[in-house]
Amino acid sequence: MLVDQGMQVIDVGVVGDAYAIASNYLRKTGAIPADGIVPNDRLLQLIVGMFHRGESNRIKLANKAIAKFEAALLP
Repeated sequence: MLVDQGMQVIDVGVVGDAYAIASNYLRKTGAIPADGIVPNDRLLQLIVGMFHRGESNRIKLANKAIAKFEAALLP
């Protein structure tokens, strides 16, 4: 499904799948709360940003988002 956000179009399926993959992994590692029902805004922003910059492979989106998310947690 494509959603129009002003001038940008988002493929909700790709973004949603990438978010599901990344958030599942990060919940299992304890990087984000396992009981959270609300999406993690920072993770979602990372994925949407990369999608808008041209990445459309859901696995690559998830892996890159995980790497960036975990890098931001390091001291």
